[in-house]
Order: sequence, then C-alpha cells, then structure tokens
Amino acid sequence: MSQLPTIRSRKLEIEYNIPISKTKKFWDGLREGKIYGTRCKKCSKLYFPPVADCGECYSSEMDWVELSGEGELITFTHIVVRPTSFLNEQPYTIAIAELREGVKALAWLTGVKRKDIKIGMKVKLAPKITGDGRVTYEFKPL
Repeated sequence: MSQLPTIRSRKLEIEYNIPISKTKKFWDGLREGKIYGTRCKKCSKLYFPPVADCGECYSSEMDWVELSGEGELITFTHIVVRPTSFLNEQPYTIAIAELREGVKALAWLTGVKRKDIKIGMKVKLAPKITGDGRVTYEFKPL
C-alpha cells in the first residue's frame, strides 16, 4: 500500500497595484481631510466612492463633488470572527449610512461603544491615515 504525501500549506501574499489616475483627486482629498464623490455631467447620478465612468448612462464625463460626509446610520454589524487579513485587528464594527447628499457609504464605525450604536444615529464620514500610512475613511458619531 502506498503512502499519501503529507499536505502542507504555505502562506500566500497578494499585493494589488490598482491604477488610480482617474480617481487620484479622491485619494488626494482624503489626505487633505476632504471627502469627494463624482457626479455624471450627462445624467447627474452621484457616486461614492467616486467612479471614473457612469454606470447609468456610461458617460466618462464626471465632475468632482465635495461631500459633507454627514449621514444617518442605516445598518451595521460587529465583526468578531475576522477574515485572515484582519486577524491583527481587534473586533470592529462596519456600518452603512446614507449621506446627506443621498449616496450610501460603507465604512468602519469608530469612536462609539457597541451598546450605544443605534439605527438612525447621526454619523460623519471622516478621512483617516492608518499607522502604516494608508489613506482610508471611517464613520464617527456626530
């Protein structure tokens, strides 16, 4: 009888290099403390996060719009069992809020105890630079 080989696992790391030339203003804006979306010049659809091309009318003619970042919490979930790429993070809360301008945004919710989170609470989408220098955004209670 032949013996099966031992199966071993290896760590696989993937690094994505996503071209950002068409959305560079968004990333620069975050570094400056601003939240930007894009609005289609043809059909007026507003997008957040910003897009280079309109998904409604397929136009590539977009305007940059600075958003207030203020919104109302629609839903949230607290993540305890984290994906592998987030194992070094403490359990965290992800939320979706509708911003004053009418778009919905998904982000981590920070600065509030889990027991105090309520649907309908007022939040603000705020730019954040992580400890390792990445630019992102998160919700904070208003």
